[in-house]
Amino acid sequence: QVQLVESGGGLVQAGGSLRLSCSASGLAVSVALMGWFRQAPGKERELVAALIASGETRYADFVEGRFTISRDKTGTRIYLQMNSLKPEDTAVYWCNFKTSAMEYWGQGTQVTVSS
Repeated sequence: QVQLVESGGGLVQAGGSLRLSCSASGLAVSVALMGWFRQAPGKERELVAALIASGETRYADFVEGRFTISRDKTGTRIYLQMNSLKPEDTAVYWCNFKTSAMEYWGQGTQVTVSS
């Protein structure tokens, strides 16, 4: 059974940094796409950053160079380094792994940025 576990969320002041981690277990096939999503209260879930198997990355416009998605050498752990955090970054953040046939989500981790 595939399981994704996030960690690293918390409360931080505006301008601060957080590093989210997502560890995957139980994967038996290659992952084509890994990403981070978020959902703020009253808003829809949105993509924050994506990392393609080739190593190419994609970021939402609102990231504006503040966040970096990366992975470890095993490809089973991904990170989201978030710098210059803003109150509007407050949301629940999920990691997401996509294979050719399935999609997996973590349980979510709360990020709260105070002004």
